[in-house]
Amino acid sequence: MALVKYGGGVTQISGSIGGQTHARNRYGNYIRAKTKPINPKSTEQSICRSVFTELSYRWAQILTAAQRTAWNLYGSSVAMKNKLGETVFMTGYNHYLRSNANLRRRGETLVDAGPTIFELPEKDPTLSIVASATWPFFTMTFDDTMAWVHEDNAWLWILEGRPQNPQREFFGGPYLGLKDKHGEVAVPITSPETFSSQHVISEGQKIWLQFRISRADGRMSEPWEVNTIVVA
Repeated sequence: MALVKYGGGVTQISGSIGGQTHARNRYGNYIRAKTKPINPKSTEQSICRSVFTELSYRWAQILTAAQRTAWNLYGSSVAMKNKLGETVFMTGYNHYLRSNANLRRRGETLVDAGPTIFELPEKDPTLSIVASATWPFFTMTFDDTMAWVHEDNAWLWILEGRPQNPQREFFGGPYLGLKDKHGEVAVPITSPETFSSQHVISEGQKIWLQFRISRADGRMSEPWEVNTIVVA
């Protein structure tokens, strides 16, 4: 991995060009060799391709013109951040896919009507994880007063990275599998909550998990990551 300092002209690059991947961490910009997935036809990738194929068909053939217009209005009204930290506005089609992909994977009812609240759901900055090498593996402490907890058809989506050495400071994925916690009006969940690991984990390893919150109207938060060291 090479560190890079940009001058005049190109001031920032993120992503892959040729055989190089450009990225940035808290120590600055760096370049590493681009790597290819070991198995481009893994079960996880096959599931994702199937989900996006179905959602693309629904966007073109099932949604009404009014529903597509509503998603496009939502997209043009909600600011997002790209890999460079710049403000961008995604298309309604992109939002429809990102909002419904996890719902389809879980077999839940899809949200075809575009959101009418033009803001992303809040992340939970208090969320923390304790990982254990024995069941239940993960114990999650979170803010159980947040709106999604008390809303039917709202979700906290959880993706898990493969175990890493404890000295590793950065993890860019892949995040695999899909865990969830659902909101409910009648009997809301309370903190803490537990869930199992999708990998064999051992004491001393470092685990990254990625979280997103989705609301009943289809709005999906930007992702955030939490890491922890596995205890006995």
